[in-house]
Amino acid sequence: MPAAATKSMITLDDIRKAHARIHDSIMESPCSRSETFSQLCDNQVYLKLENLQMTGAYKERGALNKILTLTPEERERGLIAASAGNHAQAVSYHASKRGLMAQIVMPLATPLNKVMATRRFGGNVLLHGANYDEACDEALRRGNELGLTFVHPFDDDAVIAGQGTMGLELLRQMPDVDAVITSIGGGGLISGLACALKEINPRIRVIGVQTARLPSMKAAVERGGPVTLPVASTLADGIAVRRAGERTYPMVQKYVDEIVTVEEEEIASAILLLLEREKTLAEGAGAAAVAALLHHKTSCKGQKIAAIVTGGNIDVTILSRIIERGLAKDGRLIRLRIHLPDYPGALHTLTGLLAGHRANIVETSYDRNFGVDLGDTAIDLTMETRGSEHVEELLAALTEAGYQFERVQ
Repeated sequence: MPAAATKSMITLDDIRKAHARIHDSIMESPCSRSETFSQLCDNQVYLKLENLQMTGAYKERGALNKILTLTPEERERGLIAASAGNHAQAVSYHASKRGLMAQIVMPLATPLNKVMATRRFGGNVLLHGANYDEACDEALRRGNELGLTFVHPFDDDAVIAGQGTMGLELLRQMPDVDAVITSIGGGGLISGLACALKEINPRIRVIGVQTARLPSMKAAVERGGPVTLPVASTLADGIAVRRAGERTYPMVQKYVDEIVTVEEEEIASAILLLLEREKTLAEGAGAAAVAALLHHKTSCKGQKIAAIVTGGNIDVTILSRIIERGLAKDGRLIRLRIHLPDYPGALHTLTGLLAGHRANIVETSYDRNFGVDLGDTAIDLTMETRGSEHVEELLAALTEAGYQFERVQ
């Protein structure tokens, strides 16, 4: 990467001071070896589970450090922040615990679970704008109008230093770590994390992961400075930042070795594998590092790697869709449209064949009017199966029995 800009940046000493301030109020998240991902990724993979923090994400570190460094006058005026969810909850929780008022501006499309959690933690939520940028503009406007203290989610030295405390923890837990992989949004986490790791042990590789739909930091590094990307939607809403931070960009230049991107389907498969194999719930941004490892996006091989699961605040409706799509991709859920003659017993014969091959029907729907011959019917069947081989067995049996069918994607 290019040489770092000359603008002054936070230091390892800043991160150590932040740790001294916040360590009594922030849990030291576990970092455990994953046998499943070690085998799948050709590395020794350890998962640092920041999704286990009180508000479900690492954001508490930076938010709390910022709050604790405010002057009494700044606290008294009250706080305001803009966030798609995790920073909102962190600011609300730690402000409320200290008797401070916090207004939170969230985009209109913020998942309901994150809005409700922010309110539950004590934040006064205002929904505004189509994306984070519009919400942030409104928060800044309201902050100036009402005299509130703005708490930036990433582009703030105190926030960066707070996030960097994770690096100090990680080195105590894995002093011989070869590489650390984490997601990047605006760059607050990776800046502080990389500073702590590299200043203590420059040998450690630091790799950032962004969604391919909004690779704002990758674009900044390639173009020599922060640029604003077009609006895009992504499963990884926690890192859906259109422009890299002015404070974080030079730190990424200096400390980060590599930035890679992952696709939406890759993020979804990582969420499903974490849930099924590790019993770990991750949101889209939280699973990005694991997605990069699973799909071999990094140059790491045969190394001892820590992947940061940055958060677990995922909407349950989105999670259910991810599970269904993942099952379909693995051949464990299949939908067929089967054409039947419309006479008594035809369905009984079909279901008997399916039962004989141990396929479990979970949903059915009938169509006598569209795309079928007069006197016939079409039935859409969604079935649970044991995998791709079982599906092939089932399709062969239907073909042999003379059924006309097509697979519905």
